Amino acid sequence: MQPNFKNMELSPALEKVYTIEQLSAREAQQRAEWIAWGPVVFQASRLMVKLGILDLLHDCKDGLTREEICRETGLSDYAAKCLLEASLCIGTVLVDTATDRYSLSKTGWFLLNDQASRVNMDFVHDVNYQGWFHLEESLKNGKPEGLKHFGDWPTVYEGLSSLPPEVQRSWFAFDHFYSDSSFPDALKIIFDEHHVRSLYDVGGNTGKWALQCVAYDPEVRVTILDLPQQIEMMRENIKGQEGADRISGYAINLLDPEAKFPTPHQAPPLRGEGSKEDPVEGSQEGPDAIWMSQFLDCFSMDEIVGILSRAREAMASHTRIFIMETLWDRQRFDTAAFCLTMTSLYFTAIANGNSKMYNTEDMKACIEKAGLHIEHIYDGLGLGHSVMVVKSDE
Repeated sequence: MQPNFKNMELSPALEKVYTIEQLSAREAQQRAEWIAWGPVVFQASRLMVKLGILDLLHDCKDGLTREEICRETGLSDYAAKCLLEASLCIGTVLVDTATDRYSLSKTGWFLLNDQASRVNMDFVHDVNYQGWFHLEESLKNGKPEGLKHFGDWPTVYEGLSSLPPEVQRSWFAFDHFYSDSSFPDALKIIFDEHHVRSLYDVGGNTGKWALQCVAYDPEVRVTILDLPQQIEMMRENIKGQEGADRISGYAINLLDPEAKFPTPHQAPPLRGEGSKEDPVEGSQEGPDAIWMSQFLDCFSMDEIVGILSRAREAMASHTRIFIMETLWDRQRFDTAAFCLTMTSLYFTAIANGNSKMYNTEDMKACIEKAGLHIEHIYDGLGLGHSVMVVKSDE
């Protein structure tokens, strides 16, 4: 797909921050040093959390001396001194020079208590940190060269079920944290405004969204489309859950240009990969909705066009594709845009080497090239998601 060189359109908040210099010369120099020392700032701060020092300071309103911190944590005086002095300069702790007692700063409080910060920190350390050493090769080669740290897979998705347990936990916690906050709003859009009764959940992963759908609406039937190993993980996850009998699976490699979306009029309706289990749900004309949540950002723009083109083949006139993404240019706060653009580099070095967190214009270009158009965009779901409602041009 040809690059999209249209002028960038930013939300008002981002327009203010990203088009006008915000820092004085001194602040800019300080920012440059923060970048230069960024890796050790991260690791020292992570250890302040992991070793319980920030927790201790949080729970003691009068602060603690270094000696008390050593006694409570079992750290040597040398280790505590190194971490505390670094944290003073980082800004996560404060010190009372009259008593030599350390206390928690506002930044330290957020690092300890803000769920997004904790999820992001675990994701960066467990999933990305060592792999990002190969970011340059990944950018040049268009392949996730950092993934080799974990195994020999073309993308992280094939290896997800084989990753070490702590890496899986951090990956899924990151994935679910951002989507989960948007699910309540998304459910209202899908079922209260669009009255969906049959839904394809594309890239449905563990079935978390599908379970929320069948719990929200007693009539809806959901077919999850995902890799065979993900379908097996999904089955284990939904087993015994309320409404699980209305969730079926269709194993498909969505990167295979020959792999077609299921159509309800197939006879017999197969799940895929030759299996005769799990009939495909939907009307004889096509599903009411094709749901793609935090899914298309896992693919290059050419791959997105291919996936959407095959989705269009399974659509009827009443079918709508609902694309839920954290489009970085539509964010209300620059902190959110920062997190999203940094996440793009996870896709580069670890996930697949060719995708990212897209902006609105890039996603719109893919949609239109696939013979579709945007009918409506809902903004402000959860922590910054948007839902694009898409219909076929035909």
